[in-house]
Amino acid sequence: MNRILWGGATAASQYEGGLCDGKGLDTQDCRRWIPRTANDTVQTRLLTQDDVENAKEARADDAVYPFRVGSRGYEHWKSDLRQIIDLGLDIYRLSISWARLFPTGFEDEPNPVGVAYYDRVIRCLTDAGIRIFITINHYALPLAIVDKYGGWKHRDVIDLYLKMAKYVVDRWGSEVDYWLPINEINAGYFSPFNGLGIIGNDDHVYDYNSVFNGLHYQMVASALITEYGRDIGVPGKFVCMVSCFDYYALHPTPEDNMKLVHDEQINQWWCADVLANGEYGYYAGRFLSEHNVELDITEDDRDAMKLNTCDVVSFSYYSSSICSVDEKREQVPGNLVASLKNPNLEATAWGWQIDPIGLRIAAHKVYDRYRKPVMVAENGLGARDKVSPDNRIHDDYRISYLEHHMNQVELAVREGVDVEAYFVWGIIDIVSAGSCEMEKRYGVIYVDADNEGHGSYNRLRKDSYYWLHDFIATRK
Repeated sequence: MNRILWGGATAASQYEGGLCDGKGLDTQDCRRWIPRTANDTVQTRLLTQDDVENAKEARADDAVYPFRVGSRGYEHWKSDLRQIIDLGLDIYRLSISWARLFPTGFEDEPNPVGVAYYDRVIRCLTDAGIRIFITINHYALPLAIVDKYGGWKHRDVIDLYLKMAKYVVDRWGSEVDYWLPINEINAGYFSPFNGLGIIGNDDHVYDYNSVFNGLHYQMVASALITEYGRDIGVPGKFVCMVSCFDYYALHPTPEDNMKLVHDEQINQWWCADVLANGEYGYYAGRFLSEHNVELDITEDDRDAMKLNTCDVVSFSYYSSSICSVDEKREQVPGNLVASLKNPNLEATAWGWQIDPIGLRIAAHKVYDRYRKPVMVAENGLGARDKVSPDNRIHDDYRISYLEHHMNQVELAVREGVDVEAYFVWGIIDIVSAGSCEMEKRYGVIYVDADNEGHGSYNRLRKDSYYWLHDFIATRK
């Protein structure tokens, strides 16, 4: 039995900031921070064309657009990596900013300043002996591609992605241990602007043809970059990733359990079935027909997907979900999608239901379905942290959350699940992808900044940092 790799994860759009040095505007740079009036943060993820046009006119450093600032990681990367190295992580998951390498996506050659930045980051991790997990694309799509093609709904975006992805694999192939072509690929269904760069109408309605063809093109692109990496002999493994919701039926009735089956098929397994098994699930044809979707699929697509499945299946997990035919019950928020309230669980300040055993259940489900090594690519607690008078951050709530979830991962391994790695999301405070808030903190390293971009951006180790250091040390 292999030892679990204990890691931390960030995304370029949420961490780096640095809309400078040639970086182009991307879709995440267009998302505006809106003061929260409820736990539902959908309004920050559903952009209209007017929203995008307004964003184009904003200053590069406008903190109302928090992803342009992030945690100022583009400036602090060296000291941040020192903190990560001192923490004792086995592996670090980071993403590449597409628009930092190819500002519009249409350039023939990459931005040399962006290349130099990632050269430095990767060299630092390599020198420290930390394994590297690269997410090639984590939501952010160069805005020029959206302007021309409407996002991933156009097949030509596959070639633009492959130009970028092949450069990344060529440049850093010898130093990277794991490759994830596209983050939380099923997010395109729930959050089309985030996942696919598709802009809805003024009522935030999205065309199913655009969404499901966009997902298809992403899966073809994923298969083709996997094929390329293997053809040139890079040593790293190729990973797929979905957002995992771990559904429970509200009532022990046939109707609720049948809904559970259908919800998991469409929400959770749709993309993983293709990327891990090489073909659409048996249920896909019925769903597409019922929703009048004409899938633009070619025989070359089928061959690429069949012959280039992933080595590892990864998933993000934050909370479990409840489903029922009784949709009138109280709903609560979660990662990407809302759920019915589970009366048996406590919840975070943002309403996300806390269910450590659900992570273990999810690991079993994924491993049982695909029989490939699994990774927990994201797990963590978003919370409000306060600096105490002794200049410490006493985040016992985060320690409790991580300890209970990490213990469940170890139990899954003892029960036979092949868990290759577990990643704490965001190992350092970063802008929340859902609510665009800095004050919804996930890190074990504090960043002195608020939702409006005020603060020194100095770093401070939380109590959870020292706990995690000791936890990992005992597993060496």
